[in-house]
Amino acid sequence: MNSENACEVEQRDPRLAAGSAVVVATVGALGALTVWGRSGGPPGALAVDIAAGVLACVLAPVVLWRPVAGTLALTVLAALSPAATPAATFGALHVAQRRRFPVALAVGAAGVAGHAVQGLWRPEGGITYGWWLLVVALAYGALVGWGALAQARRALLASLRERARRAEAEQGRRVAEARMLERTRMAREMHDVLAHRLSLLATYAGALEYRPDAPPEKLAQAAGVVRAGVHQALDELREVISVLRDEDARDDDRPQPVLADLPALVAESRDAGGSVQLRDEVVEPAALPAAAGRTAYRVVQEGLTNARKHAAGRPVRVAVEGRPGTRLVIDIRNPLPPDGAVPLAPGTGTGLVGLTERVQLAGGRLDHEIAAGEFRLRAWLPWPA
Repeated sequence: MNSENACEVEQRDPRLAAGSAVVVATVGALGALTVWGRSGGPPGALAVDIAAGVLACVLAPVVLWRPVAGTLALTVLAALSPAATPAATFGALHVAQRRRFPVALAVGAAGVAGHAVQGLWRPEGGITYGWWLLVVALAYGALVGWGALAQARRALLASLRERARRAEAEQGRRVAEARMLERTRMAREMHDVLAHRLSLLATYAGALEYRPDAPPEKLAQAAGVVRAGVHQALDELREVISVLRDEDARDDDRPQPVLADLPALVAESRDAGGSVQLRDEVVEPAALPAAAGRTAYRVVQEGLTNARKHAAGRPVRVAVEGRPGTRLVIDIRNPLPPDGAVPLAPGTGTGLVGLTERVQLAGGRLDHEIAAGEFRLRAWLPWPA
């Protein structure tokens, strides 16, 4: 901040009025003591001291608004009379506290020069001129150093307050980002669940549509499965909506599927009429970390969902193998549908994208390709020893 801006700030400070009264009272009292101490001098000198003291009282408040100009004017008065010395030293201290060090040093040097002139024509009794000048120089040096120290302390406190404010804002931003990531993770989790559930419903609904001649008990059973699936889908949709609305919502207490739940997932697909073959060659599945097991479950779930959507009625082969200290490998394959076949349910193309992100976050890798007339989905997940 330059001098003009600093002065404008100071002019707007309501505390300056009270500060001016205090400064005038202090300077007036010290000046009166100085004049009284020198009252035994020549009559002409006494008149100069009184006039200088009065002018110093008038100019002292100016230091609060115009520190440099006001202090230099008081320094000139101090060269004429010791009655202006208290006001001049106060001005030097104020400049040192409010202005840059070079400016404060120049004002301090001007004060030493002014008192050097004062010492020449108004010598102090009981002390030589050299010692007088040394005392004055030390006094102004102490004032400049004191003011610089006070200014540095204020700057440090302001810097610490700003740093604390930024740290608080940064902490708030990190908390908001963490909440957003958590909500995104929850939404992705529920997307996988809903996509699986709705694809099963589409399968049952397709059976009702294309087999109207089925026995009544079979139709009733399929309709019951559809009704139950709809209720489950609505419950899960209601859950994800409440999660996304609640800033502090967490799903840590909700049971998460793991690798041991794969047989139940395959059985559910078989009940929907799908042909799924599971080859489980996992050694010590209980030793697999929960996060990796949950990711593996979602990979298989997404693979079965895609197979139902795009290759309905085609057999699906699922192979899972791995052991601690190596990695978990998931391989899902299904034959491609005939040319011109219409998907059972429309896809958005984002399922595999989200699945790839999920696997990568778990430290693994996911590939998918079409080869030898079949669609292949393959994932690798780390399995520490």
